[in-house]
Amino acid sequence: MSVAAEPRPFGLRELFICLVGVVWREGLRFLHQRERFVAALVRPLVWLFIFAAGFRQTLGISIIPPYETYVLYEDYITPGLMAMIQLFNGMQSSLSMVYDREMGSMRLLLVSPAPRWFLLTAKLVAGVAVSILQVAAYLVIAYFWEIEPPSLWGYVTVLPALALSGLMMGALGMLLSSLIRQLENFAGVMNFVIFPMFFASSALYPLWRVREGSPWLADVCALNPFTHAVELIRFAFYLKVNWLSLAVVSGCTIGFLALAILAYDPARGVLTRRGG
Repeated sequence: MSVAAEPRPFGLRELFICLVGVVWREGLRFLHQRERFVAALVRPLVWLFIFAAGFRQTLGISIIPPYETYVLYEDYITPGLMAMIQLFNGMQSSLSMVYDREMGSMRLLLVSPAPRWFLLTAKLVAGVAVSILQVAAYLVIAYFWEIEPPSLWGYVTVLPALALSGLMMGALGMLLSSLIRQLENFAGVMNFVIFPMFFASSALYPLWRVREGSPWLADVCALNPFTHAVELIRFAFYLKVNWLSLAVVSGCTIGFLALAILAYDPARGVLTRRGG
């Protein structure tokens, strides 16, 4: 009597192949959705070309870290617009997860022999890779607008900050996708998250300006994880490290990802209780 062979456990090679497959699938989806790429650039470019020109004389920027001299308003908001691209991409990724869950393709992915936490992390990494490509396209356009770091090394040092902030935004979007049962509910939840996070931050104006008008709002901005993502990118773009922002973004990334993995757990997750 023959004994059935036990399935081979997943090793590093199999995990790497799985990661490449998920990233490749997300990349193909991005290439086939050209309007998504255009939309990702339109939003920050509108702020850069139109709003920045109008606010340049109104919002003076003092010499604050990481700046060592006065900067134009366009230079100040560029890190915030880079983070804005990643914020919208993270929410867009959560929309795709809700869509995949409704169409059934998410179920096919999650029944893979690979660990569920690894599949979700691979999906997150794929989204971050797409967001960095979008930010790179924005920086190319900004360069011709004479917006660039003090050294070309700034384009290199900002990459780890973009990767970490993208992971945080993507993990938050993944967590939210576990709470959204139908696509019809997506717009309301996303607007409830995106706009408060973006406007209650240091993306468009320094916190000392906010504190002059409303001390309590400045405290809210200081507690906003998106503020720390912006500052992490801002300092890295100028070849510096904001250790507080690094700690906050790292901690939020771990927390959001852990909650998302728990929510997608078939035994204990939110989706099981909601019938997803």
